[in-house]
Amino acid sequence: MPPAAALLLGYLLGSIPFGVLLTRFGGAGDLRQIGSGNIGATNVLRTGRKGLAAATLLLDMVKGWAAVALVAALLPGNEQLAAAGAFVGHCYPVWLAFRGGKGVATLMGIVLALYWPIGLVYAIVWLGLLALLRISSVAGMAAAGSAPLAAAVFSQFDFVPLLLALALIVIWKHRENIGRLIEGAEPRIGRKSG
Repeated sequence: MPPAAALLLGYLLGSIPFGVLLTRFGGAGDLRQIGSGNIGATNVLRTGRKGLAAATLLLDMVKGWAAVALVAALLPGNEQLAAAGAFVGHCYPVWLAFRGGKGVATLMGIVLALYWPIGLVYAIVWLGLLALLRISSVAGMAAAGSAPLAAAVFSQFDFVPLLLALALIVIWKHRENIGRLIEGAEPRIGRKSG
């Protein structure tokens, strides 16, 4: 039962759609009808509400971290299942007909909870590329890709399969962005785009 409980707890925490909830309660409308329709912080930013976008980013990170930390305390040894559950919950929440976010912020919370040095590398890659290129998708995919590499560098080999799988899901969730990148049409942070 502990593995199933860890997976379920992770999924339930991960599936909380903070972007949708914050924009609705903040009077910014239904996030799924705005911009790209994605429920993450980048799309919340398209509402023009920077505070809501920052809160979404933080809460999406916290739910990934909390899932792993809670299971570490309550059901030790099942942290990776909680991590997987939280990530899948964010990307495929049952409450939104399995149409969720792309997992970049939630994955950062997960790696910080699993082994914080991996999270530090993740944050440097993500924020560094975001500041340099101002293209959210590139920064997010690169950060996700850095996680299994950092795990290997830090000899945390037990985490490599999980983090590699989650990075591949992040890339899959960005497939439309990849198409726009190839076309040279991917928007930069701060510009209005659908």
